[in-house]
Amino acid sequence: MQVEEILGRVARDLEHLKQFTATPGEGCTRLPFTKEARQAVDFLGGLMREAGMEVVEDAAGNIIGTLKGTNPELPCVMMGSHYDSVINGGDYDGIAGVICAIEVARLLKETGAPMKRNFVAVGFCDEEGMRFGTGYFGSGAMLGNRDPDYCRKFKDTDGISIYDAMKEYGLDPEKIQDAAWKKGSIGHFLEAHIEQGPVLDAENIEIGLVDCIVGIQRYMVTVHGRSDHAGTTPMDMRMDATDAASKVISKIADWAREKADGTVATVGYVKTTPGGMNIVAEKVEFTVDIRSKNNDNINDIAHRIRAALDRETAAMGGSYEMDTKLVITPVNLSEEMLKIMEESCKAHAYSYKYLPSGAGHDSLEIGQVIPTVMVFVPSKDGRSHCPVEFTKYSDLAKAALIMTELAQNLLNRD
Repeated sequence: MQVEEILGRVARDLEHLKQFTATPGEGCTRLPFTKEARQAVDFLGGLMREAGMEVVEDAAGNIIGTLKGTNPELPCVMMGSHYDSVINGGDYDGIAGVICAIEVARLLKETGAPMKRNFVAVGFCDEEGMRFGTGYFGSGAMLGNRDPDYCRKFKDTDGISIYDAMKEYGLDPEKIQDAAWKKGSIGHFLEAHIEQGPVLDAENIEIGLVDCIVGIQRYMVTVHGRSDHAGTTPMDMRMDATDAASKVISKIADWAREKADGTVATVGYVKTTPGGMNIVAEKVEFTVDIRSKNNDNINDIAHRIRAALDRETAAMGGSYEMDTKLVITPVNLSEEMLKIMEESCKAHAYSYKYLPSGAGHDSLEIGQVIPTVMVFVPSKDGRSHCPVEFTKYSDLAKAALIMTELAQNLLNRD
């Protein structure tokens, strides 16, 4: 199979998927449990069937295709990524990896080579966490880490819980634990993904071999004060939630910079209530996203945030909550699988580079318990999570070829 033939199919499928967005002309918005998600899942299921796979949609909204091996009792080789997006995001983040997984299944089927193990392609639901502020919903459910209480707990900005959104979508949240796979049934997990950063593009490198994914902690912070008149309330008699929150927010980025090892911290959402220009805010809500290869760094910044909130809310006579949305520790990816793909890169004369992932992926959740590997392909100018996100289809085709060769190695092990 030539790269040009793979390229044509990958391009066709990704171009078709671009239409499944709630913001046509303004990037991809494909949030979980929406009409656009349903359209994408139905299309992906069709592609899987065309590739000769048995297809199911599980209780978490994951779309799963299985290419049967001669001994399906052996732990499978699984490959995939997510089909959801951020708001006004790009057309390649996540979904390109799902299409690559389906293409690997096609290539395996076309070669006709015997497979002892099942090959499973999966499109995961809600990796981004954009709608409910969480993340890794589908991959977490597959590992048995989601239950009905979890689904009730988290809500979107309209007050709709995951639980209610699933029911509206046609799923039964009471059966979410049916999505869990039996321990030991997944032998290896593979994921192809766009880099979402500038390194490969800037250095003109075709393949990124990902050796580590950073850990992530996410929080929703709510600071409570008192609403008062902006003109008649003296500064020393205010319970200004914005004043207290901003003093904490202003320090968070500097605490990450102090680590000097790639640790990052982001406040990406801030909301004041009542939100009037001439009203002292009674409440401020803001998010915090902390990432690092060193989990101690993440924990230290989270501790500093709590200490600062204690200090600032006490000084103004208010209070706060710091609700945990997500905690995932850093993961080192499989050295054995990385070496196999390095040899494939050499054989095909593809330029490659080892690098870490500063973004979280389904591989971060799955890699906690299952041998996992990732391949990155270049993102033009490093842009991602925005409408101008772009990756060459030829680079995705190369990734699919490399991962097919890895899958063939893994599928025929006893």
